[in-house]
Amino acid sequence: MAPPSLLSDLSSSVTARLFPFRASEAATRIFRCHPPPSRQPIPSNSVPTRLTLSRRSSSSFVFGAATDSGASAKVIDGKLVSKQVKDEVAEEIATMKAATGHVPGLAVILVGSRKDSQTYVRNKKKACEAVGIKSFEVNLPEDATEEEVIEHISEFNNDSSVHGILVQLPLPRHMNEETILGAVNIEKDVDGFHPLNIGRLAMQRRYPLFVPCTPKGCMELLHRYGVEIKGKRAVVIGRSNIVGMPAALLLQKANATVSIVHSNTKNPEEITRQADIVISAVGVANLVRGSWIKPGATVIDVGINPVDDAESPRGYRLVGDVCYEEVSKIASAITPVPGGVGPMTIAMLLSNTLESAKRAYNFK
Repeated sequence: MAPPSLLSDLSSSVTARLFPFRASEAATRIFRCHPPPSRQPIPSNSVPTRLTLSRRSSSSFVFGAATDSGASAKVIDGKLVSKQVKDEVAEEIATMKAATGHVPGLAVILVGSRKDSQTYVRNKKKACEAVGIKSFEVNLPEDATEEEVIEHISEFNNDSSVHGILVQLPLPRHMNEETILGAVNIEKDVDGFHPLNIGRLAMQRRYPLFVPCTPKGCMELLHRYGVEIKGKRAVVIGRSNIVGMPAALLLQKANATVSIVHSNTKNPEEITRQADIVISAVGVANLVRGSWIKPGATVIDVGINPVDDAESPRGYRLVGDVCYEEVSKIASAITPVPGGVGPMTIAMLLSNTLESAKRAYNFK
């Protein structure tokens, strides 16, 4: 990860390109917003204390009626839902193992020695072990060739004990990401980035074998918290292949009316303010202000941005794309950063890997 000071400088310059206010004003806006209030750890057998929820089923929560019109937004707790998903995956893997003698297998290929990528891979391996998924790992040097990476992908493609293949991004600059990701067998593309999976996601009455994990996590949060999507207006801020575009396609499949705000959008604030559901995935700290949000909207904040903080032992803190302090006073529900969308990404990867294994063994 780049130094926080550098990232904050980048945030200012990116914000200036994306939206119509001065860079100096953008920098001021980024640091004027406070982080979400600290929350106590949530017991595994309870729901967040700030949520007024009722159980719809064993895997779904519904917002209860607000008792105070001036109350803050309900917290959509990704840690809680992530644990619930992992528990469900672990239970289903145990059942499948008893019935077939097999468990899912996930292979991860890491090229280079980026500290953040190494951390992500380590966390994925740990999560796999916790639910009963077998891990396979390949570590290649920074100067490895595309051919070496594709050779390992081919080996995993032909290995019947491997049901998911994940190439950790970003790749070194000398590699063609599209070529490498395209080499993964579509039936093992648990990241959901294969062109055929994305193409199926975009088409009516067609369904991908896998959905990209972060957008899938966003949708899972909406579904499990009982947020109505059909017929609602949704705005996705950002149009990356990894989050923005797939999230927009998923919302459209769920019958929302979807708009995408991007670097050439005029009046982004006005467009966003029309939305019942906002998903922000642009990677700019505290970009989305309270004035951008329609009262009662649901806000999913995908951004994870370090900003300088002299009071933090690390010298920085993590914030989202959304100014939590302002937006939580206007929205009906919001994800915090950290602890919102982040934990859902790995949970959805585990879920995708399980689904792949179930298809391979014809296990219902």
